Amino acid sequence: MRILVNEEPREVTTATLAGLLDELGYGDARVATAVDGAFVPASRRASWTIDEGARIEILAPMQGG
Repeated sequence: MRILVNEEPREVTTATLAGLLDELGYGDARVATAVDGAFVPASRRASWTIDEGARIEILAPMQGG
């Protein structure tokens, strides 16, 4: 299915947000996620389904000083 990940078109095979993170190589990385503008907590990613054309945002925390 075709989706947008951080504004880049992607072709993916998974139907859940957790599966998408695995497919894209994030695995157990600590990231924040949103689907179509709605924040999705880590505890809901396994059950959160992704639809064709979904807009996914994946953000990694930044350290600074």
